[in-house]
Amino acid sequence: MKESFKEGLSQVRRFKVDTDRTIGFMGEDCRVYGTPEMIRDIEWTCRDLMFEHADPGEDSVGVKVAIAHSAPTLLGMDVDISVTVAEIDRNRVVFEVSATDPVDTICSGQHERFVVDVEKTKQRLADKASRAAQAA
Repeated sequence: MKESFKEGLSQVRRFKVDTDRTIGFMGEDCRVYGTPEMIRDIEWTCRDLMFEHADPGEDSVGVKVAIAHSAPTLLGMDVDISVTVAEIDRNRVVFEVSATDPVDTICSGQHERFVVDVEKTKQRLADKASRAAQAA
């Protein structure tokens, strides 16, 4: 990562809660922002912030999520996801995260990511695929 990547960096991204981001198992009248979709949006927000400061060949992968999803957000509402770099320990990065809609704070917690070398990751994945093929 470049020297510009430091604790305290933050970013806010706005998402519209569309149908694909909602749960549907309780019927149309109960469509709200789904927790898995919120986690995906948090991960992308953190990854995009890191990628702005990545050296060539670097990216990041999510390894831990610890959030409380504390309020529903209705279909059609906007959500602001805020992420702040709280800790950097070599390749491990911890983010403080929160999300709000126009009415409530809907989530708070942490997300952890690791900086990876893309080419080394490709090799590790190819090695695992080979071992998986042999195990089948």
